[in-house]
Amino acid sequence: MSNSTTTPDDHPPAWLRWLRRAVRVERAEAGAMLAAFLYFFFLLCGYYILRPLRDEMGIVGGVKNLPWLFTGTFIAMLVAVPLFGAAAARLPRRTLVPAVYGFFIINIGIFWILFQDSTAHASTARAFFIWLSVFNLFVVSVFWSFMVDIFRSEQGKRLFGFIAAGGTTGAVTGPLLTTQLVGSLGPVNLLPVSGAILACALGCVLWLNRWAERQAASTHAKSTEGALGGSIWAGFTLTLRSRYLLAVAAFIWIFTTLATFVYFEQAHIVKGALSDSAA
Repeated sequence: MSNSTTTPDDHPPAWLRWLRRAVRVERAEAGAMLAAFLYFFFLLCGYYILRPLRDEMGIVGGVKNLPWLFTGTFIAMLVAVPLFGAAAARLPRRTLVPAVYGFFIINIGIFWILFQDSTAHASTARAFFIWLSVFNLFVVSVFWSFMVDIFRSEQGKRLFGFIAAGGTTGAVTGPLLTTQLVGSLGPVNLLPVSGAILACALGCVLWLNRWAERQAASTHAKSTEGALGGSIWAGFTLTLRSRYLLAVAAFIWIFTTLATFVYFEQAHIVKGALSDSAA
């Protein structure tokens, strides 16, 4: 007489069987994958709610001033990246990532308050344009750094495609929400809506942190409580030493240059349409 053993994964629940039609996911990692999907969804949904507001402010200030706003964004990134590098070298992941998103949520609240004062609207609009541009670059890079940190390489190959679809869904949902809400709330009051959605993303971060800690404890893996390490210039030096990373940087540079050209042409078209409507 032979003995057979079964595991919980031999008879997965219906929801897991349905999920496995789209992605090859293990039961122990399904919750984390769905949380990461929602995390990226909330992140890009919150951003794309605000992006039309940013673009409007950039155009209203004059298309001719857009190069200065892009220059301001570049300078802001030169300041922000070393500061983030210094924080990453000292703070553990479980503290650093929530702090980054908490900081940006607080910023949204501050801008919402500032926009209530019409006398400061022009300067606030320029600052908001630069801030949201930095926000977009930062939060997505922090997201993927977080994903790489909590998932193993083998898991990433299976799960990251599904997780990335969460961002795509959020990028589609955000403008739809803006279209539905801007008429009743007004552009400025979309800021608290975006802040609330980003708070949901922060909740996903906290849940994923706890999941990663449980996984490390159950597998006796090396603790991830320590700081990420490195210096504020580690990213630059690592890129310069790697032909692969230099190629990636070149690709991003070419892509961004072309995207910026298209953005300026789009701004001219929108500005012309607004002028025709006013006439």
